[in-house]
Formats: sequence, C-alpha cells, structure tokens
Amino acid sequence: MKGKPFMHLEKLKKSGQASLMSDRIKITVGFASCGLAAGAQAVYSAFTTGIKKRKMNVQIQKAGCNGMCHQEPLVDIWIPGKVRLTYGKVSPESVRAILEAIKLDAIPEGALMQTSLDPSADEPYCENVPDIKDHSFYCKQQRVVLRNCGIIDPENIEEYVALGGYEGLATALSEKTSMQVINEVEKAGLRGRGGGGFSTGLKWKTCRKAPGKQKYIICNADEGDPGAYMDRSILEGDPHAVIEGILIAGYAVGASQGVIYVRDEYPLAIQRLEIAIEKARENGIIGDSVLTSDFSFEIRINRGAGAFVCGEETALIQSIEGECGEPQQKPPYPAVQGLYGCPTIINNVETLANVSALVKFGAKVFSAVGTETSKGTKVFSLVGKVNNVGLVEVPMGITLREIIFDIGGGIPGDKAFKAVQTGGPSGGCIPESLIDLPVDYDELAKTGSIMGSGGLIVMDEKTCMVDVALYFLRFLEDESCGKCTPCRVGVRRMREILEDICEGRGTIEDLALLEKLAGTIKDSSLCGLGRTAPNPVLSTLKYFKKEYLAHIKDKKCPAGVCRELVKYSIDKKLCIGCGACLKACPVDAVSGEKKKAHKINLKKCIKCGACSEICPVGAVLT
Repeated sequence: MKGKPFMHLEKLKKSGQASLMSDRIKITVGFASCGLAAGAQAVYSAFTTGIKKRKMNVQIQKAGCNGMCHQEPLVDIWIPGKVRLTYGKVSPESVRAILEAIKLDAIPEGALMQTSLDPSADEPYCENVPDIKDHSFYCKQQRVVLRNCGIIDPENIEEYVALGGYEGLATALSEKTSMQVINEVEKAGLRGRGGGGFSTGLKWKTCRKAPGKQKYIICNADEGDPGAYMDRSILEGDPHAVIEGILIAGYAVGASQGVIYVRDEYPLAIQRLEIAIEKARENGIIGDSVLTSDFSFEIRINRGAGAFVCGEETALIQSIEGECGEPQQKPPYPAVQGLYGCPTIINNVETLANVSALVKFGAKVFSAVGTETSKGTKVFSLVGKVNNVGLVEVPMGITLREIIFDIGGGIPGDKAFKAVQTGGPSGGCIPESLIDLPVDYDELAKTGSIMGSGGLIVMDEKTCMVDVALYFLRFLEDESCGKCTPCRVGVRRMREILEDICEGRGTIEDLALLEKLAGTIKDSSLCGLGRTAPNPVLSTLKYFKKEYLAHIKDKKCPAGVCRELVKYSIDKKLCIGCGACLKACPVDAVSGEKKKAHKINLKKCIKCGACSEICPVGAVLT
C-alpha cells in the first residue's frame, strides 16, 4: 500500500486483524433485527453467563445477519486456526452443550456449515469465507455487498478496515481525480439498486458538472416495500460500507455534506449508523482532511416518518427540508437542483455499498459479473412461500428458478410454485411459465415487472392472484400522497373494482376498465409511485386472466382465498368421520357422528378455513 490515506488506516487494520484472528476462541451471535426477533438476546446472555461461570478464555461479540434468516438465532464458533462453525436455531438451552464441548476441546455437534476466514486475502471481491459455497444456501450466491455481514462486529471499525474497508476511499483520494472516479463507476456499468436502474456514473457526472459551490450526497434508506429488508440488514451488519460509499461519492462530485435518510422504524440500523459515524469521525475518516487528504466531508442522519412515497427522490428532499413529503415536477432533476436548491446525488443503500469494492478493484473486475446491460450483483430479500427465507446476493442474470429452488430450497409442503412478485408493491407478478427468466433490469421489464429495491415474494398454489393485486393496490392507495389526480383517484377506483371482483360483484366489463385506468394512471401520474402502481394488476391480468374470469363468471375463487366466493362442503365419499373438522370449527358449523360423513351448515359457517386445514384426507372442498 502507498500514500498517506493508506498509512492512516494501518493502525486500524492491525487492530482489526488481531480481533478477527485472535488466538482465543470467539463466539459471535447474529444480532440483526431477524436474530433479535428470534431470541438472539437470550442466547447471547446465556453464552455470557456460561462463559463467566466456567471461567473460559472465550471472546463473545455481536454480528449482523449472514442472510440465513430462516435459521435464526445464528451462532458462529471461531476456533484458532481459521475454522468457523455456524449453528442455526440456537436456543438458550443448547448453549450449555456447546460450551461444554468447547471446554473439552471438542467440536460441538450440529453445525450447519464449516468455513474459514483469511483477512489477509486481497482478491477481487473476496468473500471472506471462501468455502461458504459448499452450503446449498450459498451455492450460487456471490457476496459483494454482503461480504462482511455476519462476519464482523458492525460496531467495530477496526474489523471493517481489517477486511479491506476504506481502502476504496483511500484509493480514490491518493490515486484518482474526482472525474477518474466517476469515469470508473460509469465504465463499470453500476446502475441504481433502488428502483429504475439509472446509470450511477451518469448521475454523478451530471452533478459534478452542475454549477454550485455547495453539493450534497443523500443516502436513501427509506425502504418501504412490504417484505423488503435489504437496506436494513446492510445498515445493521456493515454500516461502514455505506459510509465509505457516501464519502467516495462526495469526493467524486465535489460535495462536502451527506445525509442518510432512514426510516424511524429501523432503530437498530440507526443506532449502528450513529456509532459508525462517530467512530469514523474519531479516526479521521469523516470531518476535516479525510484520511489526511484535502477532502473534507460531514455526514448526518435524518429520520423519516415511514411514508412510502418518500422513497421517491424529490419527496425525500422535501421531507429533509421540513416540508410535506410530496413529489415535485422534474426537471429540474436533483443532480442539478436538489436539496436546498443545490446539486444533489441520491443513491440508495445498496448502490453506495457497491462503490467501495468497485473503486478498490476497478471497473473491469466489477463488470465481469452480471449481464451485458446489468452489471454486478443484486441483493434480494427472499420471502413468502419458500423454505429458506432470507437475504441473498446473486450475480445479475441468474434465473428465478435458481434463486427460488437452488438457494431458497423450494416451496414448503411440496406445494406447486405459482408466481413470484418482484419490485415491491409497484412490481409485477411473474408466473411459473417464466421461472427460467434471467434476473436483470431489462428482462424483468419485458415481463411487466421491475427490479425495484429487491423484494422477491414467492407464492404457491394456494395464492389468489386477484387478491394479491388487491392487497398491493390497497397499500399503494394508502401510501399515495394524493397530490396528483391520476394516482389519488385512479388507484382508488382500481381498488374498488378489484374488491367488487373478489366479492362476487365483478363484471366482464370491469376487466377492460381496469386496463384503461391502468394506462391513464401510468401515462399521467406525477411520480414513480403512480406510474408503476398498475403493475400488479396488469401483470396478473396478463398471466392469470383465468382467475379473474373464474371470480367474475363462476363466482368462485380457485385458490379458496376470497371469502365471499368460498363455500365449504364435505365430500361424503372421502370423509372418514374422524371428527377433526368438528372440533376445529369455532362456530359449531360442522355436525356428524363418529365414522360417518360430516356436514357443514353454510348459514353458520364463517369461512375461516379451519376445517379444510385440519382435514387429514382432503375431504373438505371449496
């Protein structure tokens, strides 16, 4: 390494390496929101108490989420000699057995996987855990943005630096001009990871050239999509990666101030950001003369109130300025006239977290991953009807099948895969027939969906697609700021039509009206919320029109979800008279004698579905 910025990091790096490569056994507990919700605090306390009681020379610390949310609480045992054992679904009761095995110099049983760590490695996009691909969950992942999550203590700046942290910033400050950094980002093909996928380099170049002494960098952490938690996990597990990206962006465009706009519902992310910012400031990485250079930069946190529309950049700016978070007409674009009327760059968390590795290793290495028009990797929150719920990072161009079945482990209960919704509430629902679709910006757009921030909601055969469209329309209606008529009135009218269809009042004419409304809303709404709001309806109409027709013509919901269209009955030939449905019914609507066919009183039935769920032979029909 060369140059003062690199020399400034040396002390931090040595300290971090000592922590990561301690000669003591180290135990780390996953302390992201998913881990805490699953009981990580009790597990951590049990380890702390047990280590003290046994007088063991064992180090214990907290880490972020390694992506395996379905296995929380997660615990790693780091054994000197670079061995790391990962345990899932650890309970306070199982802590005793783990500690006893360690004390006896034995490997505790039941590890999910065994990996290794080499913080001295300096390979392009080194995963820090090189043999992690041996586990099925990671077999097709390529962890760049998430490379440190679950590995380091997010409140320890030394460990981040030990794994190459802030070297991208040091490279920019000591070896590149601001325009060279921008050209590198543009050449790499990095596109925004928070929505439409606009060229990051082009946005930075526009801001750099815009007149104005004061310029700003805004990190958009206002993640509001149902089922999406990519940004939250990154901030909780590796906040310094985002801070480094902000600093590089600031140097590139000539900005001196940064704002991280994060929703107030993310208290742990905010807490770790505050600690990371303070640690970076204490070590000369934020403030005057960043890493002893001529570049100075300050960062502050702005807490958002959780309005989905504030994910739109002009509404976000209005909110930071203390105004009502409503979108504004563009142009002018924020890169030319943004926060307080000054040129402003707005990138989301994942985009900025990509920047440090991109600048450190160069455009050629970054662009070697992905497709022709969609470079690099993408982080997805994989949720819904899938076995391995969690956070995954995959190369652009991977297929939906590989994500859902190879990484996600398929559909629970051996049910059939039906659809996957991408892009959040403004995205589209992609059917089983397109499951081999390569995942990139352009291919998703061809199906009528979008990449969005990265939510993937998997649906099985028991999902009603009309009900899904209604759910997202209700969400978008609630979250619309109401400023423009097409969104305020149009989305509400579409929601009303979908409710009529789901409740048996729909007509064939409603389908044509839905498509006409969708076109008007897409063409005339002020911001992206309105322009993409019809996507769930249009995509379900395109791929699942038979379900709409069943609701309208047959007055039946094929999935048995829309309660007004469901009529439960018991097949006399299949019923074995076990009485399970009779006991499960909360309103005594089921009657019958033991070992004889039972009946359902439709006047009493509240259509809760308890009888159908508990029947062992599938005799309850809808």
